[in-house]
Order: sequence, then structure tokens, then C-alpha cells
Amino acid sequence: MAEIKAIIFDQDGVIIDTERDGHRVAFNETFKEFGFDAEWDVEYYHELLQIAGGKERMKHHLETKGFGVEVDPDEVDELIKKLHKRKTEIFVELIESGKLPLRPGVKRVMQEAMDAGLIVGVCTTSNEKAANAVAHGILKDIKFAFVLAGDIVKKKKPDPEIYTLALEKTGLEPEECMVVEDSHNGVLAAKAAGMHCIATTNGYTENEDLSQADIIVSCLGDPDGEKGTLSKGGDGLDYDGVLKVSQLVELFSK
Repeated sequence: MAEIKAIIFDQDGVIIDTERDGHRVAFNETFKEFGFDAEWDVEYYHELLQIAGGKERMKHHLETKGFGVEVDPDEVDELIKKLHKRKTEIFVELIESGKLPLRPGVKRVMQEAMDAGLIVGVCTTSNEKAANAVAHGILKDIKFAFVLAGDIVKKKKPDPEIYTLALEKTGLEPEECMVVEDSHNGVLAAKAAGMHCIATTNGYTENEDLSQADIIVSCLGDPDGEKGTLSKGGDGLDYDGVLKVSQLVELFSK
């Protein structure tokens, strides 16, 4: 097995549990501002999460349920862009307000990775502005080698394109990288790229099929905070509810 040289994080649901109380809220506020009769409740938004990308979700909703007003087909793409731009502004405001805390263990693992000399990066379908607000705002103490986000790739997860782009930028081999994901599509993307994958579940993804991940935990865990539970993998790990970078490197380097 190759030596582990990098750890890559998805953002939404992995770094911050953003979906339910972040993105969903921002979408609804945007619809309200634009005067559209659309509101995504918690259950319906879970359905929409099976579609990768915010613009894609809005377009799907428009085509299947509508916005309560007639929209000229020739104006759809431009409208979706405007909606998504405003939604991103609202979402960034939520992040900067501190109302969306980091998930347990995320910053600790990033710091451990830095201390171990690993490359730390982010690969997310979230908008670039939103991704940078997280990476260079509340995580400003972490030195990220790259933050790949939004429309930087044409094909979104479960397509592995964003992870293959990360490999191109770092010059690493897939087996030298481990990825932290939280969703079915994210796990599929990481494994299709040939990378090791740790899945951390949340309220939206705990019942999704994450079986292709090498390890599945409820969260990365903190020694003095919330501990995780292990539901798959980790054979031979001395697991106490806290996943450590040293353990993961040893496991995936065998």
C-alpha cells in the first residue's frame, strides 16, 4: 500500500452541518425575497439533496413544481443564476454569524494532518464564495493546499471529476489520499477516483447507502466533546470515539 500524503474534506455535512439549517434556510429566504411561492421543508430538502448542486436543485424544483409564477423558458438559466447568487450571499452571512458551528473533530483532524505534514484540501459542490468563507474564515488557522468548489468542474458528484482534479493539482496517486465525505454521492465520487474514504453521517445522510466507504462513523469525535460511533471498518483500530489522523494513516498505509 502507498503512504498517505493527503486528506481531503467535503464541506457541507462534513465540515459544517450546513444543509438543514444553512443552505435550506438560505434557499427559502431567497425565494421569499424574489416573491416566489416556494418553500423547502426538511423532508423535501432531503429529497433534493439527491441532486448535486444548488442551481440544479432549483431548476429541478422549477420544472417539477414551479415557483408559483410563470417563468419564460428563455429566462430560466439567468434567473437560476440570480437566485443562486443571492442564496450564496445569505448562506455566507449565516456562516460568518457563527450560527453554524464546525462538526465535532473536524478542526482537530485538520490540525493533526498539518502537524503530520499531510496536504489538506477541500473538494465541494458548494459555491466557491461559500467554500472560501468556511476555509478562510472560521478555519483560517488551517493551511489548505487547495479549495476546489462549485462550477470548477463540469460534472458533479457522484462523478469523480472534482477528485481527479485534486490529483492533478497535487500530483498524488489516488491511494495516497483519504477523503472525508458524508453522502452517498460523495462516497461514490471518492471511491470512483480510487481514494480511501471515511464517511461521517449526519441527520440527512445517516440512512443513505454509504457502504462503499472504508470507514463509517457518526462524527470524527473530540476528546473533550462529542464522541463518534463506528458502524463500519476500522479493523485493528484502538477506537475510543475519536478518530485520529495517525490511526487513519497507519490503517490506509498497510
